[in-house]
Parts: sequence; structure tokens; C-alpha cells
Amino acid sequence: MKLIRTQDAVGHVLCHDMTQIIPGQYKDARFRKGHVVTAEDIPVLLRMGKEHLYVWEMVPGMVHENDAATRLADLCQNANMARSAVKEGKIELTAQIDGLFRVDTARLNAINALDDIMIATRHGNTPVKAGDKLCGTRVIPLVIEEEKLAAAEAVGAGTPLLKLLPWKLKTAGIVTTGSEVAKGLIEDKFTPVVEWKLATFGITATEHRVVGDGLENVAAAIADVRAKGVDLVLCTGGMSVDPDDNTPGAIKQSGAAIVTYGAPVLPGAMFLLGYYGDGTPVMGLPGCVMYAGATIFDIILPRVAAGVPVTRAEIAAMGEGGLCLGCKPCTFPNCGYGK
Repeated sequence: MKLIRTQDAVGHVLCHDMTQIIPGQYKDARFRKGHVVTAEDIPVLLRMGKEHLYVWEMVPGMVHENDAATRLADLCQNANMARSAVKEGKIELTAQIDGLFRVDTARLNAINALDDIMIATRHGNTPVKAGDKLCGTRVIPLVIEEEKLAAAEAVGAGTPLLKLLPWKLKTAGIVTTGSEVAKGLIEDKFTPVVEWKLATFGITATEHRVVGDGLENVAAAIADVRAKGVDLVLCTGGMSVDPDDNTPGAIKQSGAAIVTYGAPVLPGAMFLLGYYGDGTPVMGLPGCVMYAGATIFDIILPRVAAGVPVTRAEIAAMGEGGLCLGCKPCTFPNCGYGK
């Protein structure tokens, strides 16, 4: 920082806000901290009584915060994202579509570990709507060494750190299991809940089968639904360890490769996820999906709806944050559950 004559300040960076007062009309910062002084600014500054200015001297090898924020945003921005204008050294990215937001966490952490650089994002693997804020980029000082930015760009080289994937799946088939439902002894209250959750991601339940207990019955219903060409198969009920609960075995018998039966998430521990050879996902949904505000289904469904395969390792890592606290009112997904 140095003090210079205002007439000599062109190209230099202001170190603090410069307030202009016009009695009865205006009182606000006419020039913000970080502003690069132009020739057109000089007469204005002089009329404000500023004959000397404190500035950062822009020397070779230094980058202004606005330019630095732009370069960091370049590392983040991907398809389906809009960029804000730079303001006070910061740039924000927002969603242009509804979809699944994804973050390359390892590279993001590596960049944020560098001195004087920051990129802040919302949680990855979460659904967003068009207009939602995704991230903000800036550097800490008003000017930063070129070598620090170059180090960040070396880490972020290649594909952008962020993705926003549109919803891909369109149709689903639901297999409702349980003799009590098949015989009409109780009302099926599970299917409407599942249909409502699917609709959030643009998925329509085009096929529905209600079958009694029995491994063969459930497996046959799954095969029937799959023959209709649905993008997703969901089986409700029969997911516990009771003798009559045959849904996990039926899903396996139907030809699915099981990713996991069981998840370190509450509610939803008895959840099953698998995939068929053609990539079609299948889920076995425990009873909690019918009545709990948020469950494992709400955590996994956005990824599946966007066509992102879910691995056993990813599900195993859900234990931290996998306990729903049952808040009233429920604020999911704006909470720590599933993150």
C-alpha cells in the first residue's frame, strides 16, 4: 500500500471505499475497495476532494482480485450454469436447470488448501432448481501473486470442478408386495408416497403391480414390470428379516446385481440397491419411506434420477450424517441429513 497523487493513480487498486456525498441526493461509496482507477475516474475523485489516494501498486506478477475471481470461476463453471458479474472481488455461479449438483471434492479441497484462495460450494450430490446458487469464488487479498493462481489452475486443470446434471430417468415401475395389501385387507398407502417423490424428479410411475408374499410371485412381478421398458424398478415392503419378507431375494432372483442390502442410514437401514445388466436400477424400499419425512430413498433417488451409478463405497460413507434427527418441522434437504 502506498500514498500517491490522484492524477498518478490510473491503473492502481483502491485500498478502501471512497464515499461521495451530494447533499440531499446521494451518500454512498462512489468507488469500492479493489476498484482499478481509470482516467475517467480522476475528475470525479478530485471533485470529491481526493487529491491523494492509498492504493495497491500493480506490479508485474500480481493479479487483481476481480481477475483472480474470474480465473477461479473458470475452474468451476460447467454446462447448465450461469455466471454473475464480478462484484467486490467475488463471482457466483447459479443453476440454469433443475438437476443434480456434483462436486469434485478432492480437487476442491486441494485448491482451498492453497494460501489466499477460496471456492465455496453447496453440498454435492444434492438436487437443485434453476436459479439456485451453486458456488462463489474469490481470493482473500486485493491483489494476489500470479504463482498462487497458477498453482490453483494446475490442480483444477482438465474438467471443471462442478457438474449440474439434468434429470435423466422418465418412467418407473412399482411392485407393491404383501398379502395384506394384495387381499385388500389394508389400503396401499405406500405407492402414493413413492409416486409423489418420483414426480419431484420428473419420473412417472407408468407400471404398478400388487403381489402377495412369496419369492416367485415378487420375482415374476418384477420381470413383468421390466418387460414394459421402465427406467427404474421400485419394490415396496417385504424388506425386513421376517420369514415372509422375500423382496431382497426376489430382486436378486430377477437378475439384479446387488450393490447393497443395508445402509448406515436411519431411517432406511433395510434399503436395497441393485442394477440390471442394461443399467436399469432397482431399489427395495423399507417401510419407513411410507411415513418418515426423509429417508435413505430421498438421499439416493436424486443420483439415480440423474443417471449417476451409486457404489457400495459411497453408501458405506453415508454413516457420518446418516442419522436423521427428526426435526419438527422437517427442513430436509436444508439440513445435515445425508451430507
